[in-house]
Amino acid sequence: MQKKIVQALMPKSFNRNRLVRQSSAIAVFVLTSAWLTACTSAYMRPASASRADSAAIRRDVEFLASDALEGRLAGTPGNDSAAAYLARRYKSLRLSAFTAGYLQPFDARSAEDAHMGRTEGRQTENVIALLRGTDPVLRNEYVVIGAHFDHLGRSSTFAQDPEAKDAIRNGADDNASGTAAVVELARLFAARPTRRSIVFANFSGEELGLLGSLWFVGHPPVPLDHVVAMLNFDMVGRLRNDKLIVYGTSTATELKAILDSANAVSGAEALKVTGIGDGYGPSDQTSFYAKDIPVLHFFTDLHEDYHRATDDADKVSAAGEARVVDLALRVARTIADRPSHLTFVKMAAPAPSATSREGSQTYLGSVPDMAAGDVVGLRLVGVRPDSPADKGGLKAGDVIVEFGGLAVKDLYSYTDALYKHKPGDVVKVVVLRAGQRVELTVTLGKRGG
Repeated sequence: MQKKIVQALMPKSFNRNRLVRQSSAIAVFVLTSAWLTACTSAYMRPASASRADSAAIRRDVEFLASDALEGRLAGTPGNDSAAAYLARRYKSLRLSAFTAGYLQPFDARSAEDAHMGRTEGRQTENVIALLRGTDPVLRNEYVVIGAHFDHLGRSSTFAQDPEAKDAIRNGADDNASGTAAVVELARLFAARPTRRSIVFANFSGEELGLLGSLWFVGHPPVPLDHVVAMLNFDMVGRLRNDKLIVYGTSTATELKAILDSANAVSGAEALKVTGIGDGYGPSDQTSFYAKDIPVLHFFTDLHEDYHRATDDADKVSAAGEARVVDLALRVARTIADRPSHLTFVKMAAPAPSATSREGSQTYLGSVPDMAAGDVVGLRLVGVRPDSPADKGGLKAGDVIVEFGGLAVKDLYSYTDALYKHKPGDVVKVVVLRAGQRVELTVTLGKRGG
């Protein structure tokens, strides 16, 4: 068993530090081998090919959010163990691996780490699997179904309970729940494939700034221009009063009707869905929308345990999550089987109401690349349509190096420069575009205005 685990954990290229860390991950598996063997046997029992299995969802959440994995922080043995577990699950469903296997290794380099003086990347990996479509033509197009599987671990950075210090933050809802949803959708689609192919993707490093999904779109296992849609699941384990939020409903002209039709079911099965048009947001769908791919993000809303040590598996409603999965199954099947493409919309969304500096209302409309910790300046992954940034000529891929006469070296110096101004100010912005220095002029807006 240990030999198989090593093979699952070890990508084709690795270094000594990764091997030492992954040896620790093997120890986690050895300690829980009896539990895993029992679960694997349970997964082989016949289950419905048309309805989500809440018991399977519960088992996946309980393992991923167990103390043995210590919160799955990117770059830790628990994170590697979670990745190996997901690879085993996809293999058991007979999904195809890519050239390098189910694991897509990368070094997670976050702006926050750089700000804190950490220079080395966190060695981690996405987990990806492929289900080939049935149509000889449409099988060369793809729907991506994804969720991040990392969480905060024992780190108090980004935690809502810093007083808990190094307590394990297991992240059962955020985002063992979304991960379990993707695995369950993989089971359902494997039993009844669609005309288009489906890529199942579990991202690491989301909590550090969408790093895994940014790596995925930067190093795609399939051509991005053949990806017709991306469905994201982040915090789908706390369904209350039948209320579900779905972001991205205006990112393609057909998505609202598809979602409404999928939810047009009888009686208690219907959910109270609130659709929000914006394709950008603090989760992995942002990385895909910035590449002009229609997106949907399923979300059962925030709660008092968010980013706290109290986000444990016993608070996840597996039955409620199964209902979300059933709805998403109908949505994804419609997208994957329809003969024509979705019609992408680069929509103008209202500016976010919150800001990292309380009281600041100054708004530019840029979407920073949070994975660009090794870039001098602020690289943009996107620009909100009709925002001051868009009207001033900023583009995705630009690196802001000067703002209002002040040098920009990272996200923090950028925000310092931005918040020295007020809405209505006209500011010179200098960017590097394809290696060339470009000077632009923007008129700053008001956040929420």
